[in-house]
Amino acid sequence: MNNDIQHHHSRRTFLHRMGQLSLAGVSTPMALNLAAMGEAAASTANDYKALVCVFLYGGNDYANTVMTYDDASHAQYARIRAAGAGSAAGNMVISKEALQPTLLRPHQALPNGRAYALHPSMGGLAQLFNDGKAAVQLNVGPLVVPLTRAQYNSGNTQRFPLPPKLFSHNDQQSVWQSLSPEGSTVGWGGRLGDQVMSNNTDSLFTCISITGNSVFLSGNQALQYQCSASGAIPVKALQPQDWMMPNANMREAFQALIQQPSPHVLQNAYTSVMKRALVAESKVSNAIARVQLRTGFTNNNLSNQLKMVARLIGARQSLANKRQVFMVSIGGFDLHDNLVSKQPGLLREVDTALTSFFKATEELGVSDQVTTFTASDFGRTLTSNGDGSDHGWGSHHFVMGGGLKGAQFYGEAPPVSASDSNSAEDQWHVGQGRLLPRTSTDQFAATLARWFGVPEQDLGWILPNLKNFGVQAGRPDYPSDLGYF
Repeated sequence: MNNDIQHHHSRRTFLHRMGQLSLAGVSTPMALNLAAMGEAAASTANDYKALVCVFLYGGNDYANTVMTYDDASHAQYARIRAAGAGSAAGNMVISKEALQPTLLRPHQALPNGRAYALHPSMGGLAQLFNDGKAAVQLNVGPLVVPLTRAQYNSGNTQRFPLPPKLFSHNDQQSVWQSLSPEGSTVGWGGRLGDQVMSNNTDSLFTCISITGNSVFLSGNQALQYQCSASGAIPVKALQPQDWMMPNANMREAFQALIQQPSPHVLQNAYTSVMKRALVAESKVSNAIARVQLRTGFTNNNLSNQLKMVARLIGARQSLANKRQVFMVSIGGFDLHDNLVSKQPGLLREVDTALTSFFKATEELGVSDQVTTFTASDFGRTLTSNGDGSDHGWGSHHFVMGGGLKGAQFYGEAPPVSASDSNSAEDQWHVGQGRLLPRTSTDQFAATLARWFGVPEQDLGWILPNLKNFGVQAGRPDYPSDLGYF
């Protein structure tokens, strides 16, 4: 698809969606506006697969999450982190002794004796890694083309284009989710949904968010269906506890009114949307009511979201789905301050939620068919600002699933450095230990998309920068398939 055609298609789809949303009206919940417009499609797939994105909003500190453990690297990490820490924050450095229980034992050792452990609060994920059910992607982040530090510093953005608006929270959240800055209307999760909708008898439930509206799940045809951690989002005025409709007769009359046919084209379109939204709410509520999990989940926000994802996966046959993309999230990672006091609790929540979710997929018999991955705005500086760390670029992320070649590190382990010299150790950061990604988001996403069943010829449409990576671009050192599966 050339640029003119793609632009025309995107513009036409955007205008069509805006027309649909204008018909839906602002009085209905966003979940109903977006979810109720899916069209049924014929089912062709014989298996089930789901991708689950766990987004860590705020930019997680990579250096205290997937932590260097070998003697030389840990000593360098400790020296750099301690150098800028104030007296109250000197314990930003986590000792090797504290990391020993979460030491990662890969099937294949890293070069040069490099070793990693997870933050001490992430014992569950460390065990999943060592059991071969999880892996770590090292130093991944948005890239338009492969870059060296010299090319980044050259200022020649025509020859060496950079991701837009680096180090900006909103923009980098959008770039991770859609490969475009804030204002983007289509995400790569939604584009995956576009490609696989035809596998689902009811395409309405192809892309499901448990975390509100997100660009990641918005496609050109696939529109995200939104649930809460408690289940389908109802029409508020139809609930018995709603003060606006205090008795059953009023609720019954209102329900009839919002579904009543009309000769007016806009009102009739609104009615059609409401009917389908109410049917969808009923279908989801009935389907998940029949899925009761024995797996225990900690009662926190992320765990509750992932428990709902597990129940929806358990209801996949009732909802007539064979391919689904989900998104959940947790915030609070923008830790310029209070890194020591706040990050451990956040990472513990991620750890317990992901560990329970994996156990739930085992209980449901689909652990090989569900792949979960983390993402975040960006990594952070290796240097301390006194009580935390500042905005960065590349980061380390987790991939989890029974079908994964786990207990492995993917990508290259970056040297532990933060100086401005021209030595080899300083080529994979852009100052203060801000990692210059060695693996692009496009490579990361393409590897997941292939597993999901997207044909090779469609990957370039989903991931427009992928053409700049891999053998076809003359860059076999930046492979378009990272080999997770």
